[in-house]
Amino acid sequence: MWKRRRRVSRKIGLKENLPQFLLLVLVNAFVGGMVGLERSILPQIAEVEFGMAVKTAILSFIIVFGIVKAFTNYFMGRFANRYGRKRLLIAGWLFALPVPFLLMYAQSWSWIIWANVFLGINQGLAWSSTIIMKIDLVGPKNRGFAMGINESAGYLAVGMMAFISASIASKYGLHPYPFYLAFLLLFLGLFTSIFFVKDTSAYVAIEEQVSEVPRLKKVFQETTLTNSNLSSITLAGLVNNLNDGMMWGLLPLMLAAHSFSLTDIGFLVALYPTVWGLGQLFTGALADKYSKKILLVLGMSLQAIGIFIIAYFIEYTMIVFAALLLGFGTALVYPTFLAAIADYSHPQQRAECIGVYRLWRDLGYAIGALGSGIIADIYGLKAAFVVIAFVTLIAGIQILFRMR
Repeated sequence: MWKRRRRVSRKIGLKENLPQFLLLVLVNAFVGGMVGLERSILPQIAEVEFGMAVKTAILSFIIVFGIVKAFTNYFMGRFANRYGRKRLLIAGWLFALPVPFLLMYAQSWSWIIWANVFLGINQGLAWSSTIIMKIDLVGPKNRGFAMGINESAGYLAVGMMAFISASIASKYGLHPYPFYLAFLLLFLGLFTSIFFVKDTSAYVAIEEQVSEVPRLKKVFQETTLTNSNLSSITLAGLVNNLNDGMMWGLLPLMLAAHSFSLTDIGFLVALYPTVWGLGQLFTGALADKYSKKILLVLGMSLQAIGIFIIAYFIEYTMIVFAALLLGFGTALVYPTFLAAIADYSHPQQRAECIGVYRLWRDLGYAIGALGSGIIADIYGLKAAFVVIAFVTLIAGIQILFRMR
């Protein structure tokens, strides 16, 4: 006799899906930790281990990482509905498997570049999957809060691993020892994703029944340029990661040039993403209650002020203050970007809209690293920070006038 298959009742909401939501938060922390391991020390590996002096060349790993992650984000958004979120999440972890070996046993800078190719694919597939899956689960009511928790977990892990890897490097050398932690992150992330995470594609159809957001005719074009809400958010997201790409690559070099110790560099470099991560525990919920437009303008302005301070006041206390401003400003905008993109996109097109947004946002890593590296090589490190601060301020102003 045929057994009747039990129908699974699905409901959208944070409380209704809390166990699976928290599991995805944990997975995203593992994803963020993979990036954090290299954040404090790769620029110094370039200078010390491989004798690189040209800033643009040193930042080449960020350029490659940003480009690869950006395009992986886009294709993840395109294929999420076709292949399922969970499959793409698992694929992301599989692409990360070569990363620790390449970083630990690098014989030339090309090994570091290839590690960041695989890391970019990992981040584009795995991080994007956890974002979309959480949005699927919670629905519109708690979307900002959910994105705050998600991004908080990821960037707290970035900050913690940046500090831990720098501490290990200060005692045992720049490599291979700081990268052993990658094996633990890989195992935990892959194991959890395969055996415990559930696909969330079915929740999209539930929200579609009550959504009043119209479909976009041309998702890529409208998210990039012609829809004033979506495109203004996308541009600001690009600039946000543009300044983060500069901070990632040039802040350690700026501090080292002013004789900061490796331990101090590790702490200061980790402070900004740690504040960014912790802050999102609170700022995400603000996006559910207050004007997303005002939060974005305020956040971009705080980022610009923080970068200006770093350019003109290279002193420990002032760098701490700047990192706090920059971290809190980024905490204001990061979950708000995602919540706003989700608000302005149809449920069936949401994954693709987020993919387009994250394509341009993460190209900001490459643009920021390349642009700031060229400016630093020609005009000095200070000039690079000043220019990026101005660009960040302008990105906030355009939201004020374009976003409804």
